[in-house]
Amino acid sequence: MIGSIRGKIGLKTEKFILVETGGVGYKISISPDTLSKTSKIGDEIFLFIHTHVREDALDLYGFLNLRELEFFEMLINVSGIGPKGALTILGIASIETLERAIGTGDTSYLTKISGIGKKTAEKIVIELRDKISEKIKDEKGGASMQGELDVLEALKSLGYSQNEAREALKKCSPDSNTNTKIREALKILGGK
Repeated sequence: MIGSIRGKIGLKTEKFILVETGGVGYKISISPDTLSKTSKIGDEIFLFIHTHVREDALDLYGFLNLRELEFFEMLINVSGIGPKGALTILGIASIETLERAIGTGDTSYLTKISGIGKKTAEKIVIELRDKISEKIKDEKGGASMQGELDVLEALKSLGYSQNEAREALKKCSPDSNTNTKIREALKILGGK
C-alpha cells in the first residue's frame, strides 16, 4: 500500500493532481480545500495517501496532514459513504466544524451537503459520535455549530449560494461570534 508520496506537481485539475516521482506520475484525488492549498505545477509536494483498492481500480486519495487522512478513513468506514463522498464531506467545512456537527448530533448541518440525506447523516452521527466525542465540548460545540448555521442562513438570505457561503465561512476566524463571522464573510465575498 502507498502511505505517502513526495514529488513534483505535474498537473492540477479540479478533482485531482498528478504527482511525478521516480519517473512515474500518480493520479491522486484531493478535496477542493487541499487543491487550494497546493502549490503550482513544478513545485514539490508531500501528501499522505489512502490507497483504495477495488476489483477494477486502484485509486489514490491525498491529504496534506495526517488528521485529514484519519478523518477521511473514519468517514469511509461508515456504510454508504465511499471515498468520493468522504472527499466531498471534507471539502465543505473544516474538520473541527464537521467533528462538532457529528459530536453534537447535528444532522441538519450534514444534510446540507449535496448527496447526503437524512438517513445517511444520522448513520454518520451514530457511527462516529463515540469516536470523536472526547474532542468535543458539548456546550461550546453546540453553540458554535448553531452560530455557523446562522451565518450560512444569513448569507443565503442575502443571495449567496450555499457553496459561496461555505467557502467564505471556512476563511472566517473560528473564535469570532456570529455577527463578526457574518461581517468577515461579507468582506471575503465582496472581495471576489
